[in-house]
Amino acid sequence: MWERNYKIRLSALTGAFALAAVLMLGSFPAYAQTRPAPSAPDDKKSKSDNDDLGSDIGSHEREMRAKLALRAEKKLYDENLARAKETAEIASQLLDSYHAKKAFSAEDSKKLERIEKLTRRIRNEAGGSETDIEIEVSPVIETAMKSVADMAEELRKEVEKTPRHVISTTVIDQANKLIGLIQHVRVLNR
Repeated sequence: MWERNYKIRLSALTGAFALAAVLMLGSFPAYAQTRPAPSAPDDKKSKSDNDDLGSDIGSHEREMRAKLALRAEKKLYDENLARAKETAEIASQLLDSYHAKKAFSAEDSKKLERIEKLTRRIRNEAGGSETDIEIEVSPVIETAMKSVADMAEELRKEVEKTPRHVISTTVIDQANKLIGLIQHVRVLNR
């Protein structure tokens, strides 16, 4: 009989423990979901500390976006420098070719078009747009070609010395003059 009472008590005790465990585990999610009410900040410093914690969440993302924007801007600036260098090189090649042949070939005409296209891109990147500029041009094609080479070199120097965050009216004006001169050379070459 003693064993039987012991088994009943043991099973009752086990059931009580099981019930207590279920109640405790069942109430844990509800307890975990409740948060204590935030205390009012005592001074401005503690409030700014709380603001810093909230802003840290997106600050890394903002920093990465800023870095990507700077890289893209630097890439555009480098491309513009490369255009200016290519323009000066092609203009020099054209002048040498004209001195040697005293005429333009079909390839030289394509190079002249390339210079004009590059110069327009330089002007547009500098913030300029199409404008008609009055320039003094020589009716002699050899002198006009010398002017094209000189202006292309001046444009290259202006682009190189202009910081990437600056809109240079000098670059825009120089590009517009060079475009006008190239169009004049094309008319003379016909």
